[in-house]
Amino acid sequence: MTALEVVSISTLDVALVTPREVFKSAILSNSASIILAHSHPSGDTTPSKEDVELTERVKNAGDILGIELLDHIIVADRKHFSLRENGLM
Repeated sequence: MTALEVVSISTLDVALVTPREVFKSAILSNSASIILAHSHPSGDTTPSKEDVELTERVKNAGDILGIELLDHIIVADRKHFSLRENGLM
């Protein structure tokens, strides 16, 4: 099964996201894995320190829950940045 879930809608410069919100739908959907994705309205796909920290927290929580974090993708202006492809997870 494939599901798409909006976990958080951000303000202009911050999105409040915790692993609890990320995994709620994944658990209820019996997911084996998830992919995180979010946009950078600035147009710059470079991950922030907070993006990298959230990725690590979600990955660690997923390891405990048995739900693999496959990737965290940042999109902006028809470009994308994969934290997995760039060795950041």
